[in-house]
Amino acid sequence: MLILLGAHLIAAVLAPALVRLLGPRAFYLLALVPLAVFGWAITNVGGPPQEWIHPWVPDLGLALALRVDTLSWLLVSLVGGVGALVLAYCARYFSAGEPGLGRFAAVFVGFAGAMLGLVVSDDLLLMYVFWELTTVFSYLLIGHNGTGRPGRRAALQALIVTTAGGLAMLVGIVILGQHAGSYRWSEMSTALPGGTPLVVAVVLILAGALSKSAIFPISFWLPAAMAAPTPVSAYLHAAAMVKAGIFLVARFAPAVVAAGGTAAVTWQALSVGLGLVTMLLGGWAALFQHDLKLLLAYGTVSQLGLLTVVLGFGTPEMALAGVAMLLGHALFKAALFLIVGVVDKTTGTRDLRQLNGLGRRAPVLLAAAVLAAASMAGLPPAIGFVGKEAVFAALLDSGTTGWIVLAGVLAGSVLTVAYTTRFLWGAFADKSTEGGERTEPTPAGSLLVAPVVLAVAGIAAGVGAGIVDEVLSPYPSMFGNGPATAHLALWHGLGVPLLLSVSVLAGGLAVFRLMPAGKAGPKPGGGVYERIMTGMDRLAVEVTGATQRGSLPFYLATILLVLIATAGPAMIAGWPSGSEFRLWDTPLHLLPVAVSVVAAVFAVPARRRLTAVILVGVTGYANAGIFLLHGAPDLALTQFLVETVTLVMVMLVLRRLPSHFSQRPGSWRRRVRVGIGVAVGTVMAGVGYLAVSARQAIPVSVDYPELAVTYGGGHNIVNVILVDIRAWDTMGEIAVLVAVATGVASLIFRHAGELHRRGPVGTPSDPPAGEPVWLMAGHTVEAGRRSTMLEVVTRLLFHAIILLSVYLLFTGHDTPGGGFTGGLVAGLALTVRYLAGGRYELAAAAPVDAGAVLGAGLLIAVGTGVGALVLGGQVLQSAIVDLQIPLLGHLHLVTSALFDIGVYLIVIGLVLDVLRSLGAEIDRHAQPTVHDHEKRPQEELV
Repeated sequence: MLILLGAHLIAAVLAPALVRLLGPRAFYLLALVPLAVFGWAITNVGGPPQEWIHPWVPDLGLALALRVDTLSWLLVSLVGGVGALVLAYCARYFSAGEPGLGRFAAVFVGFAGAMLGLVVSDDLLLMYVFWELTTVFSYLLIGHNGTGRPGRRAALQALIVTTAGGLAMLVGIVILGQHAGSYRWSEMSTALPGGTPLVVAVVLILAGALSKSAIFPISFWLPAAMAAPTPVSAYLHAAAMVKAGIFLVARFAPAVVAAGGTAAVTWQALSVGLGLVTMLLGGWAALFQHDLKLLLAYGTVSQLGLLTVVLGFGTPEMALAGVAMLLGHALFKAALFLIVGVVDKTTGTRDLRQLNGLGRRAPVLLAAAVLAAASMAGLPPAIGFVGKEAVFAALLDSGTTGWIVLAGVLAGSVLTVAYTTRFLWGAFADKSTEGGERTEPTPAGSLLVAPVVLAVAGIAAGVGAGIVDEVLSPYPSMFGNGPATAHLALWHGLGVPLLLSVSVLAGGLAVFRLMPAGKAGPKPGGGVYERIMTGMDRLAVEVTGATQRGSLPFYLATILLVLIATAGPAMIAGWPSGSEFRLWDTPLHLLPVAVSVVAAVFAVPARRRLTAVILVGVTGYANAGIFLLHGAPDLALTQFLVETVTLVMVMLVLRRLPSHFSQRPGSWRRRVRVGIGVAVGTVMAGVGYLAVSARQAIPVSVDYPELAVTYGGGHNIVNVILVDIRAWDTMGEIAVLVAVATGVASLIFRHAGELHRRGPVGTPSDPPAGEPVWLMAGHTVEAGRRSTMLEVVTRLLFHAIILLSVYLLFTGHDTPGGGFTGGLVAGLALTVRYLAGGRYELAAAAPVDAGAVLGAGLLIAVGTGVGALVLGGQVLQSAIVDLQIPLLGHLHLVTSALFDIGVYLIVIGLVLDVLRSLGAEIDRHAQPTVHDHEKRPQEELV
């Protein structure tokens, strides 16, 4: 079975190329794939259930669990057989110049594969994956004509409705799986939970199934989907997609009914009740349609309602009748849709008011239509007659409830005969007496093959009802109340079911004759959908207008208030009783806390931007002091360096802003903001305390000290975690850093519609003769801003700081430091060089492109991981090398140091990017100098 699924995937990938090479004839080749599925089904008819289980996500207990029993075998046969015929039909239906034909072919074959996977999946999560694939593929097929608004609208409507139902179904599946302990239906069906969980799951699963099969109150999407090409309608909306919901009802019905209780009652009430309403509304709407395709579409809605009633009723006799009708519906409805396609293709219209005398001029097409229509109306010897008589007989033996349901089914069947007659009359009758011109069709040729085969198959299945009964009888035996006592047969003798069939035929012909001509038909549910979507659009506008106000304080306040409203009550509810606080280990811990509190309090009323930034920075330095006092020098060093670099970045931005805040909120607003801040701080402190005190399992970190030495080859636990134990996390973080740096720099350097280079600027002119030179470009700074003291200190310390950063890089595996810390130190050295000598001094200190440094760092980090894979290890796996080198002594080398070098370069590149974008580039635009080199063309300088 996996081979057949893979064949669909390969065919879908190759389909565009085949269509470009062979044109529409490529559909003949593509039809071989579903034909192989049908061949497999025929060779395995009547056999015991078959299973295939292949690992998928073992850690989550997921597997590619496939299973074919009687029900899924039937659907496999329809998916493959009807799919092969429809694809062959496409070869003549589409012309060589059809736009997007290659994409259409690929999506069609992909849909057939997704439908195959859906019906053979034993794992319900895997089934859901295929379920949503059919939703996406159907969206693409319905909207094949992307330039037509009706097609796009119908595709979006089908996508929204079926996706919403699918999500509801997923929740129901998860409820069942969590209670049953397995997501495999073959195991879950015998261990369904009882009580409320099963009732909720049943309702949610039915929501998904009924939405997929266009059951009331969401029937409107299927007639709208008739904007799709006719082959799509014949396959998706007659034999495949809408059958997914019917298949799900049939799959769950035996287990849910056997479970009994409220769940079984709910299942039967919803499926039977909504199915009857759908059957009646769809049949009534079909009577008033002038478009033959729309007539069949509403007829499909009605027939799907009947299938839902029969398969959801919950008795073996109804189940047997249901699968027979499911077979019949797929054959006759696919045939009729394809017949409409032939009519449209050969006459240029589907409007029954414009068709006249087509039956005389296309006798083969008429014969196929009559055979298929006979099955739809329930006339012998078609399979539709066999199935409908079985339904009548089963309901007659089901007591009062059965009689009530039978009344609704009889009314719906009368409507079915009426719209079937209207279809035949409208498409093929001679209406010359009404003044219409006779329709002259063009030759149909091989277009007739597929509908003729399907129509004849419906008759053959009726004649061979005994064989069909033998093949399908294992399904009704799955119901807990025993196998079906009745059997399928073309002739059961004279009896009430036959009398009811004759009455239905007479009533349907009478309704057709009494129908007023030309009256517009109803469209059940469509107006409701339009009103819902219009209301949602209006709600979105109102919510956006109320929330997206362009106010950063408003956005921040909203986020924080939601945090307080959600986390606060949860914290209070989960607070442990009898808990005790330990405020400090030593009174010295109070010092950094006090500093942080004082700085935060004074930052709130600060009027100057610089004052507020410095006070906020003080809280960060105080936090580093807390880390240090708790014995975490690595964290303290990193926090100190990060805070310093952050301060520098903010200072660079502040140069372009007013010194004071432009507006301060009123007193009541300040009080509200202070209150929010205090509340957030209290909640987060409480949540942090609660999270720590609620721990029950042993922390994984208790093994880190030993692993850092034996596994990571280092004594600095923090650095070993970053570059070895959790190197994947670090890889993701540095990738984000590179992406953010690139994005920010791109915004800053985009000027006048062009993206300037992020590398160093041009070479400055030589300093005036006799002027002392401390820095290479110090003389380019304006005289009023130049500091000789700063230049001298920078000249003395720059190289020492760089050496310190390299030392921290290579010793960080055993002592405080590492690539991140070393990169921050090197970045601060470049920052000091820039502050002392300006942008030209920065260019002289780092004459490289910042993007190149970032890319080199990421390349080294990724290369380290790939290198381990190439050498036979796992990605990012490190190796420990101990060498005894003469004169130098023992050398301890860990390959994760190479990964750390990548981190080191990325941090340097990030700081360099910030200095060039927020510093040098802003300097260039805001404060141009008057040196001769500034008069060079801009392209040379940036």
